[in-house]
Amino acid sequence: MIKPEKTINGTKWIETIQINAEERATLEDQYGIDEDIIEYVTDNDESTNYVYDINEDDQLFIFLAPYALDKDALRYITQPFGMLLHKGVLFTFNQSHIPEVNTALYSALDNPEVKSVDAFILETLFTVVDSFIPISRGITKKRNYWDKMLNRKTKNSDLVSLSYLQQTLTFLSSAVQTNLSELDRLPKTHFGVGADQDKIDLFEDVQIEGEQVQRMFEIETQVVDRIDHTFNSLANNNLNDTMKFLTIWSLTMAVPTIITGFYGMNVKLPLAGMQYAWMLTLGISVALIVAMLIMLKVWRKM
Repeated sequence: MIKPEKTINGTKWIETIQINAEERATLEDQYGIDEDIIEYVTDNDESTNYVYDINEDDQLFIFLAPYALDKDALRYITQPFGMLLHKGVLFTFNQSHIPEVNTALYSALDNPEVKSVDAFILETLFTVVDSFIPISRGITKKRNYWDKMLNRKTKNSDLVSLSYLQQTLTFLSSAVQTNLSELDRLPKTHFGVGADQDKIDLFEDVQIEGEQVQRMFEIETQVVDRIDHTFNSLANNNLNDTMKFLTIWSLTMAVPTIITGFYGMNVKLPLAGMQYAWMLTLGISVALIVAMLIMLKVWRKM
């Protein structure tokens, strides 16, 4: 979808969302955007990047934003969105229709302090970076829940949920890190050449916000990994306790089997002719079992 043209202090803004083949052709024919650029900026597998075409004087920005698969379960991945400055016109590409990107764009448009297209781009990036924070807070609440679950019996569904949380942290942490790397690089690119004080301040604001979000996700990732490690340790300890019990039980049951096996053979055995020989075999079995348990206790195997 290509939305109607808007104006950012004299600069045209063309907003696109989930464009199809016909709309791609419109962008090529009507606005002269190269087909390769459209393919690049609408590719859902692209990572954060900034490209300046010195021949066309075009500037292309690609950043990653959070994309919810299941908000209630805190299942997120990241998807790219693009901004292209082409022949004095700003084009934005939100191919995955990410709500956070739409919010960021219109928040920058409605901001009275945004007085240039460069400021619009930086304010949009600031809001997108800021959109990671509520997700981090949700992960913190979920992590606190898992911390309390350490002393309780967990189900397989709980472990699957923890795995989803780790996947979310992996996607978002990587996106935050790559976004921050590009934000640190932007002031040194053509986009940052000749920046006035207001633009320099915006660069610093976005970078500081990116660093804060990065620290939040680093901490959450470390804590969740430790919780997962603790769960695995508890599961291994429980398995060891179970195996120890089964081993001792099998040894205990082996003693009477051996004794009765000897006295069940059709050959002459000592004491086999006594009237209460079966009580004798029972007594021998009990005595050997008790002796074995005492030895295991002394050897700290129980």
